[in-house]
Amino acid sequence: MPERRAFLRGRFQDEETLRPPGALELASFLETCTRCGDCAAECPQAIITADDDGFPKVDISSRGCTFCGACAEACSPEAIQPTHEWIYRAVVSDRCLSMQGVTCRACEDHCDESAIRFRLMTGGLSAPQIDPETCSGCGACVAPCPSNAITVERPALQQTASPSTASETNVCTISADA
Repeated sequence: MPERRAFLRGRFQDEETLRPPGALELASFLETCTRCGDCAAECPQAIITADDDGFPKVDISSRGCTFCGACAEACSPEAIQPTHEWIYRAVVSDRCLSMQGVTCRACEDHCDESAIRFRLMTGGLSAPQIDPETCSGCGACVAPCPSNAITVERPALQQTASPSTASETNVCTISADA
């Protein structure tokens, strides 16, 4: 579902904008944030930039978030709160080289939390599985992926499901017969 701002501008397919870890819920964040840029200036990873309206967003296309808290410390209006958790999680698409029969473990090698494991499938294929309980959503696996198959998104079940089902994940069932 696109953000309301994107919808009103006619951008119906926009992906959700990644806000810094600890950002308030969207409506409160947009009201509280002064667009000063202090959070971006203090980010040691240089992954916080401005969206089209000047609000901070996270760009993990070149490196991941370390959850250092510098953005929250720099945010004087307190639109970003100190946290070590993020609502986003890594998601792997079917463009994954490993699911196409090419040996690749770049994402697993770059995951400090060891949240990515590969499950051997029929026919010698292996499918990446991301443990949603272990994955921090930091995005360290995004840049190293040679096929751009990994994104960091808000889990779909988190938006609509009850808390008891929010930790369920989809399991890849690709087989050699497919």
